[in-house]
Amino acid sequence: MKYLVSALTLILASSLHGATQEDKPAGPCSSDAYHQFDFWIGDWEVTDGNGVVQGRNIISREEYGCLLVERWTSAAGNTGQSYNFYSPDTQLWRQVWVSGGAVIDYTGGLTETGSMKLEGEIINRNGTTAPFTGEWTLNEDGSVTQHFEQYDAEKDEWSDWFTGIYRKDVSDAL
Repeated sequence: MKYLVSALTLILASSLHGATQEDKPAGPCSSDAYHQFDFWIGDWEVTDGNGVVQGRNIISREEYGCLLVERWTSAAGNTGQSYNFYSPDTQLWRQVWVSGGAVIDYTGGLTETGSMKLEGEIINRNGTTAPFTGEWTLNEDGSVTQHFEQYDAEKDEWSDWFTGIYRKDVSDAL
């Protein structure tokens, strides 16, 4: 019996070792559309335009590649999370952000220049709502610029809500 188990283990190990990536079936979210936002995946330090650290953001691929999960911690210790996913029925990306301060729900996709732009609404915990946009742009140096705008109905204008520069956080690798 001991030899039978050893032989079966050897056969199983040999067959697994011989399998190639091409032998594995494609995941449910493996098409190109599901990878349009991959440039945002990573462990990031986020600064404002003056280089002042605003926080840390970790974006990971989960659920067999069907979901990007964002975990934000500001420099002051505030947190928030978002779920980001490509919806095959609408062929749009959707983000639902939840924090102690607000919920943001918006949809969109890649622009002609390759940035990810989402449009929707911010719902503040005090009950106020406003149209809201977010845009993520991959920069030549590998950093990502994130720009949020909120519409002010009283002034009938859009205003900057937050602009952050994402740079890969290499402090953990040291």
